Amino acid sequence: MSTPEPWPAELRVNAAKDLLSIRFDNGENYPLAAEYLRVESPSAEVQGHSAQERRFVPGKRDVKIATLEPIGHYAVRIIFDDGHDSGLYTWSYLRELGREREKRWGTYLRGLADQGLTRD
Repeated sequence: MSTPEPWPAELRVNAAKDLLSIRFDNGENYPLAAEYLRVESPSAEVQGHSAQERRFVPGKRDVKIATLEPIGHYAVRIIFDDGHDSGLYTWSYLRELGREREKRWGTYLRGLADQGLTRD
């Protein structure tokens, strides 16, 4: 059985509530926009139950982070001001989102455009 990844050294929401900054002990540092976190939620509502069920969530340009709720030693629940709160963001998933931010964001924007949807 593997040991859960330790808490990040820093997990902070900015005053505007539109950016989550994550710093890991190894020096990795990722500023992640609330919109990006919302549209990449690990919840079944967004991710579906398979890659074919993945949903592109439009209209989240102005979404804010309402609060963070620690979940044990392995994750945080991000509660957004649009009411979405069902995604548990593990530390490894947040690291993945940080490392793959440009690629994932590009895929999201293309998916919205392909479906005739917008960020507003």
